[in-house]
Amino acid sequence: MHEASLIHSLLSMAIDHARADGAARIATIGIRVGELSGVVADALKFAFDAATIEGSAKGSVLEIEYVPARVRCASCRTAYHPAEIPWTCPECSAIGGDLVGGRELELSFLEVM
Repeated sequence: MHEASLIHSLLSMAIDHARADGAARIATIGIRVGELSGVVADALKFAFDAATIEGSAKGSVLEIEYVPARVRCASCRTAYHPAEIPWTCPECSAIGGDLVGGRELELSFLEVM
């Protein structure tokens, strides 16, 4: 389960940021997860719960913001959510485009005490 290693890295970053700000405890960790990131939300939450049984993140809450996939048409520059493969622009029917959103996996905010 790669979600466990992702949570380990996420918690390490969060704890480092909290300590740098002089916080004793982390209350909430907010992350952004893209639709195409390959991360399974339930596995991520399970790994988070297991990893926050003790330490400065004990009892903290994980808030996940899901980011939909977005493609920008190379022809007309319209941004759209790709419904199927191949990606087809809903405005000009061009096939393909540039993926501009949906692969995110990032720490977005911390609430500390």
